[in-house]
Amino acid sequence: MGLFSSTKNHMPVEGKTVLITGASEGMGLSASIQLSQKGANIILVSRNVGRLEEALLKVKSAAKSPSTQKFTYISADVSEPDYAGAVIAEAIAWNGGSAPDIVWCVAGLSTPLLWVEDDNALAAARRNMDVNYFGAAEMSRAILREWLSPENKPDPSNKAEPKHVIFTASVLALFAVVGYAPYTPSKWALRGLADTLAMELSLYPDHPVKVHVVYPATITSPGFERENKTKPEITVELEKEEPPETPDTVAQRSIEGLERGEYYVTISFLGRLMRCGIMGGSPRNNWFFDTVLGWFIPVVYYFVLRSMNAQIVRFARRNGHPSGYKKTS
Repeated sequence: MGLFSSTKNHMPVEGKTVLITGASEGMGLSASIQLSQKGANIILVSRNVGRLEEALLKVKSAAKSPSTQKFTYISADVSEPDYAGAVIAEAIAWNGGSAPDIVWCVAGLSTPLLWVEDDNALAAARRNMDVNYFGAAEMSRAILREWLSPENKPDPSNKAEPKHVIFTASVLALFAVVGYAPYTPSKWALRGLADTLAMELSLYPDHPVKVHVVYPATITSPGFERENKTKPEITVELEKEEPPETPDTVAQRSIEGLERGEYYVTISFLGRLMRCGIMGGSPRNNWFFDTVLGWFIPVVYYFVLRSMNAQIVRFARRNGHPSGYKKTS
């Protein structure tokens, strides 16, 4: 987060232990495999034991050093209150009494619906908040309480690498799109939590911890297939010009951004533009370029929003009052 970029790897993982939620499929599984290829020990966290066992085999087979790396899984539902403490305790016990060095909260879901017209919208919003926000918030609090405990103060003579807690938000936390009212607030909430934690961690100068937020766009994953079952037609129309990325591509670009030490990690050029348009009081990846783009992007947004809102008005004129739209089951 300096003035100019550095070539240093800010998140080396070889020999480190990484815990990843949502690791049985999609981006979480891809990230687990790629970090295994870099020499990390991996703890996979998800609900479904069958999928976890399949994922574990894939992650093991990708290991850079199979004879020394370790792998396991923990079955847990991130939407359950107070789930995270038990997961961290189990991870510490498996890891020889040491907490994971990196925790990446990937688990999430999206339930796009029209807020006013769909009877399921409020229930979907609560479910999205439980999984996307509280699932990550609880995990971050559990691991930070472990890392930042006075008993776990690092040896000052040993220049240890910082710990990393990584949230997975969405470009929809940078720019709102109609149809995502049940989903978007849960990802904006992660932004607010991360910004606050980035400041709060300054209270612990002897316990180096870095916070990051990853902002993927559409990913071709099982979650995307589930999302499309409820997605309003106007949302599909607005998104048609933005091609989805594969989980492998998103994981690779996310890891590259983390290795560069970025606080807000965006996956595409459009995502980078969106990031610079909303920075406010958030930490910058690069103070000079982010600030300059931040002056420019509001002008771009004037034309983008005019175009999108005009597209929505045309859709409404063509299809009539939203009460007549086809409802999702």
